[in-house]
This record gives sequence, C-alpha cells and structure tokens, in this order.
Amino acid sequence: MWKSWLIGFKSYLQLEKSLSENSVEAYIHDVTKLTEFLATKGLELGPQKITNEHIEEFLAWLYDTGIHDYSQARVLSGLKSFFKYLLLEEVIELSPVEFIQGPKTRRKLPDTLSYTEITLLLDSIDLSTVEGMRNRTILEVLYSCGLRVSECVALKISNLHLDVEFIRVIGKGNKERLVPIGSSAIKYINLYKDTVRIHSPIKKHAEDILFLNKRGEALSRVMIFLMIKKYATAIGITKKISPHTFRHSFATHLLEGGADLRAIQEMLGHESITTTEIYTHLDKDFLRSTLMQFHPRYARKKME
Repeated sequence: MWKSWLIGFKSYLQLEKSLSENSVEAYIHDVTKLTEFLATKGLELGPQKITNEHIEEFLAWLYDTGIHDYSQARVLSGLKSFFKYLLLEEVIELSPVEFIQGPKTRRKLPDTLSYTEITLLLDSIDLSTVEGMRNRTILEVLYSCGLRVSECVALKISNLHLDVEFIRVIGKGNKERLVPIGSSAIKYINLYKDTVRIHSPIKKHAEDILFLNKRGEALSRVMIFLMIKKYATAIGITKKISPHTFRHSFATHLLEGGADLRAIQEMLGHESITTTEIYTHLDKDFLRSTLMQFHPRYARKKME
C-alpha cells in the first residue's frame, strides 16, 4: 500500500527538488525503514493512518536496533520530507512528524591532511603509468577546487575554462557554480588530456567526461575512495581519509591562510554558512597563534 506513494515521492524528489540519485535513494530508504518497523509490529497502516505515537515508537525501535543518533536524525529528516510531499498532494491534513524532535547530534569532523601530507601523497603516485597520471590529476583537482567526489567524477571537459582559471561545477540539486582552479591542477589536467585521455577508448555518452576508466567510461565514486585509500596506506598515513578529506583540507587550509568564510562557502557550494562552519576546524596551536597576533592586549604586550 506504500508503493504508489513511494513512486510519487521519488518523482517529486527528482523533478521538483532536483536531488541527485544518491540523495533520492537515501530518502526512499528512510521511508522504507518506517515500513519495516510497521511490518515487525504487524501493523498494516497506510501513510494516512500514521500518528505521532507511531513515529515516536519507530525512533525508539531505531535506537534499540543500534542505529546511532546521526542516522536517526537523518531518517527523521527523510520522513519529514515524505510527509511534506503527502501534505502537498493533499493525501494527509497533518504531518505526524511535524512536532517530533530528533536526537541531538554532534557533527563529527573528518580527519584533515596537512599540506605536507597531501604533498607526500601526491608525490608518491607513479606518473609513468596511465592510471598514475589520471589519479594524480584527480587528486590535484579535488584539493585545488574542494569538489565533492560526485562533482569530480561528473566533471566535463566543456566545463573547463582553464584559460581564465575557472571550472564550472554541477553540484547538489543540479546547481551550477564557478570555482577557481590552481596552476598545478591546470598543469596536470592538460598533461592527462594530452598524454593519457587522448589515447583512451571512449564509450558513447562519455565523450565529454574528463576522467575515464580503462573501458572509456566515467569513474565510479567507489573507485576514487579505493584509490585514495591505496595511496594513503602505501605512505603510512593511518588517518581515516576519503575524497571528502581533500574537500575538508581545502577549506581548512584556506581558512588558516586567512580566506573569508563567505568565499569558502561559495567555492564549496553550500547554501548555508552554518554548513561551511563545519569545515572550519582549526587546531589549538593555530587558534592560539591567531590570538597572540591579532588580539590588542596580546599584540600590545608583544610590542612593549
């Protein structure tokens, strides 16, 4: 009885909200969790019959199954979107999740690589191989532009404006933004295009995709994850890193260098400045040195 509503909800997310495929699947999964809970309780209820009490019992059930607070909050967010859709379709008159408070969560900051660590990792890549040249270029772009991994694998040649040192990025919700790109990343993009990609077989519909696999198709997000893990392990980096680590390092290094938070927000493609603040994790030594350098009391003592 939920199937038809899930199909409609999926279309709503794709067409009206313009969400990525991964985001749409996550929302559908959140609603499916609720139907799983109802099945375990033997409750054959449609969306119109769900009450606040059912949602509260569902959240308790999630807790009992060992799902941590962050995941619970995400599932609740998905349910709020689903019932909002049902309100718009006039299927229900009141959302059962409207006044439900989710668990308080602490946003966990990912590990950051220092500039030295990033340099060591990049320099460890064997550029004499086809994969090595491509992979070095990918990591240069990730760090130079702070891209999401999905944005990197979808990067198009037609969106490279290297003569003016900018690239056009298609981000979340199919929103476009212009991001500056550094000289090192430009250098490796040109090397990759002229020495590797030009000799690669290219499948139909991948002609404009910058980064290709051996079969001439777009790379998968998983391939980027595995590639980074391989290089990090090889040089002894024990931090838990991923493509997102490069994005986080990009923002953190910019902030430490004195960049404006609003400029970082624009480059990362965040709608809200509060999201960008997650990436402003600074170590205590940097905070202390900033205080010593710029606070008038400390600065004055230094001059005396």
